[in-house]
Amino acid sequence: MTGWTNLALGEVVTFQRGFDITKKEQREGAYPVISSSGPTSTHVAFKFKPPGVVIGRKGSLGGVYFANTPYWPHDTTLWVRDFHGNDARFVFYFLQTLGLERFDVGASNPTLNRNHLHAMSVTVPPRDVQRKIAAALSAYDDLIENNDRRITVLEEMIQRIYREWFVEFRYPGHENVPSIESGLGPTPEGWTVQPMAEIATVIRGRSYRGAEITDEGGVPFINLKCIAREGGFRPGGVKRYVGDFKSQHMVVAGDIVVAVTDMTQERRIVARAARVPEIRDEFGVFSMDLVKVVPREVPGEYLYGLLRHSGFADEVKAHANGANVLHLHPDRISEYKAVLPPRTFREDYSRIVAPMYRESDSLTLAVDSLRKTRDLLLTRLFSGEVDVAELSITLPDAAE
Repeated sequence: MTGWTNLALGEVVTFQRGFDITKKEQREGAYPVISSSGPTSTHVAFKFKPPGVVIGRKGSLGGVYFANTPYWPHDTTLWVRDFHGNDARFVFYFLQTLGLERFDVGASNPTLNRNHLHAMSVTVPPRDVQRKIAAALSAYDDLIENNDRRITVLEEMIQRIYREWFVEFRYPGHENVPSIESGLGPTPEGWTVQPMAEIATVIRGRSYRGAEITDEGGVPFINLKCIAREGGFRPGGVKRYVGDFKSQHMVVAGDIVVAVTDMTQERRIVARAARVPEIRDEFGVFSMDLVKVVPREVPGEYLYGLLRHSGFADEVKAHANGANVLHLHPDRISEYKAVLPPRTFREDYSRIVAPMYRESDSLTLAVDSLRKTRDLLLTRLFSGEVDVAELSITLPDAAE
């Protein structure tokens, strides 16, 4: 590619190991703590100002994260101390193309050695081309971020309504309803206490072999990586499944799954619920690390709110056990006792939030399309298949 230069990666960027901070030392604040799995927590202090590029060094290798706010690079990462005059956003995209995880030198725990990375031979374009590549790819990321924000707002609205009506008992007309003792604390008169088994059916997922999981072909495979920490659906965790399955193992948009396995030992995933969004295929299959919770006598939107926004997860996750991997028996879900409002409130709530879920699904599909297009463009830009000179790109102001 004309104008591109062969260099050692250490001449493009200089990596430095991050800084340790334990969960106990962290205090929730405005600044992201970026670990090997990304910005999963915050702190009241930061180490560096933006722009920042951070990669997974230990545990989860090869993930690349961009910081446009002050940030704290965790000890499990390497952060770019010096960009050597290269465009920071370009470096962020460039590192994603290098397959850094192949430089794993860990005996038992995956680990990257920065000296090995610095010695790696790479080919990079001049600064003006870097900025054009970064601008082209950033346009997609900006759209993705905007849609993600809209999804977050919708989720917050849905949660706020659920908690106000069914946790704080500030539903329409609550002022005229006395409270009575239910066995689970004071509850509005006319509300009932029922075990989950009476309002939903819990179905185990499909056991599978590694050879049946692929990136292409088959049907979408809804698995443990689709469950976000603290609940919710992660579209990026979806794989493809090419094995056999029964109809009971199928999921469609709107179905509810709950994690019954947890690798974190922090109980941040087990017992957490997720709602399957619109998927481009007719259906998917869910794994044995999840159960499907099918509503009986209650609307699906209400049941999901109960599983996601009440005290369900915090109570049920305490029953998970295991030395290295936590396991939750599905019976613990069926036995959970919930305070149920009269049918009219369940149905009114569902009518209000159903359009919000539809909009969220539409935005999720848009994000999926944008990500695929961006990833394809990234590959073609760095392979030379697409020349940035052929693209009409408005460049932002030069970074400091």
